[in-house]
Amino acid sequence: MCSTCGCSGEDGTTRVTLVDGPETAHEHDHPYEHGHGHGHGHEHGHGHGHGHEAGTRTVLLEQDILAKNDLLAAANRHRLAEHAVTAINLMSSPGSGKTTLLERTVRDLAGHRETLVIEGDQETWLDAQRIRATGSRVVQINTGAGCHLDAEMLDRGLTELAPPDGSLVFVENVGNLVCPALFDLGEAARVVIISVTEGADKPAKYPYMFRTADLVLLNKIDLLPYVDFDVDLCLGLIHQVKPDVEMLPVSATRGDGLDSWHDWLAAR
Repeated sequence: MCSTCGCSGEDGTTRVTLVDGPETAHEHDHPYEHGHGHGHGHEHGHGHGHGHEAGTRTVLLEQDILAKNDLLAAANRHRLAEHAVTAINLMSSPGSGKTTLLERTVRDLAGHRETLVIEGDQETWLDAQRIRATGSRVVQINTGAGCHLDAEMLDRGLTELAPPDGSLVFVENVGNLVCPALFDLGEAARVVIISVTEGADKPAKYPYMFRTADLVLLNKIDLLPYVDFDVDLCLGLIHQVKPDVEMLPVSATRGDGLDSWHDWLAAR
């Protein structure tokens, strides 16, 4: 059990799957170390001693997990910078339209810059297959019961994907507005996606996620006439959490606002 986010590695493995065509997909099993090895020590720590000691152990374990991740993230960032590869971490709750936005973006950027994708989900190849259909190379990372990607997983994904110099790599994180915010991957920027089919109060409920954002995309604006979503309230709550962050209204299905999104990516 990971004391930082509460996810469990179950069988102790994270699967990194290269999806690069119907005949070349292959799969590797890797130990999910922070979700497995640390877990037994944490649980045994709670089984003995006094409450304040267990609480102290929990804090120290969280610091150790995040410190290890931050070192790996720094190595990823250096590796990407050496090859002029830009990695964008896409984060949101499930159902916000991340994958649809990514499909549209990859197609729109085709011919302008090589774009590759690392897909994070607990199970299935479904999103990777959708991305593969765009013509982009993609790696699927299945986390099992894990609720986020971490820097070690990104390192494995980059090794499998081998992005060429000057390319753009999108990382579609596991759908979750809590734990992905805690884990630096070594990315160049973080984009948080919220859709008008969700509550406008999400930035107030999940402030840390929005506080770490370099950009917020408000997706599915084509549905605004049909849903009760207060855009001004949402933007106001975002700016309470992070005053200087930009929010771009977009529709991944209809194409509204995507030119501004592409301009933002070009500026990275």
